[in-house]
Amino acid sequence: MPYTAVTGKDEKGVEATTPTGAGGGKRVTCVRGIACLVLSILTLLCVLPGCASRLVSERLPGDGSDSDTAVTVVRVTDGDTVRISPEVEGESKVRLIGVDTPETGANRGPEPYGEEARDFTRRSLEGQDVTLEFDVERKDDYGRLLAYAYLADGTMFNETLLREGYAQVATFPPNTRYVDRFEEAQEEAREARRGIWGLPEGQLCRLRDRGNGIGGGC
Repeated sequence: MPYTAVTGKDEKGVEATTPTGAGGGKRVTCVRGIACLVLSILTLLCVLPGCASRLVSERLPGDGSDSDTAVTVVRVTDGDTVRISPEVEGESKVRLIGVDTPETGANRGPEPYGEEARDFTRRSLEGQDVTLEFDVERKDDYGRLLAYAYLADGTMFNETLLREGYAQVATFPPNTRYVDRFEEAQEEAREARRGIWGLPEGQLCRLRDRGNGIGGGC
């Protein structure tokens, strides 16, 4: 077979001979292909740890990580307040973050659509296993747990209350993780006149003023 020696110097200054011709070129191409493959593998090994760390830090809510807790809702006391088992941090009462349903209790007196909101939460959550996701502050001034509640299918119930018109947005810093998402759900309910958004003005004014253009007194 024809053979041509091409002489040059390598990186150390030593003369080297590279075979070319009918077989030599194929061997060079093969070596280069293997080198590229090895380089690609090394690059992936360097990049993947960074990707993994980003996936951990950008955790999806309700994904079963350490900050999530699986519980059972044993009783619904209000549209946005439930009791759970087992207790978490010694507390069984949970106030859903970022939402405010009309009152049904005797403290402030019943508000329009309060019973409807409570009954909806009761049908949806009572006796169900849910996952609680906590925000920055885990308890309020009354000692109640503050959480986002996820159903078995991954639906966040806080958002459902807003989207179906059973609640209005009521977000208090620092627990503001989903405020934009909540406002979008509320706007959808408002435009469709669902739930509280379909009440006459004489009833809307009796709800609490949470900065959403309703409530605060008639």
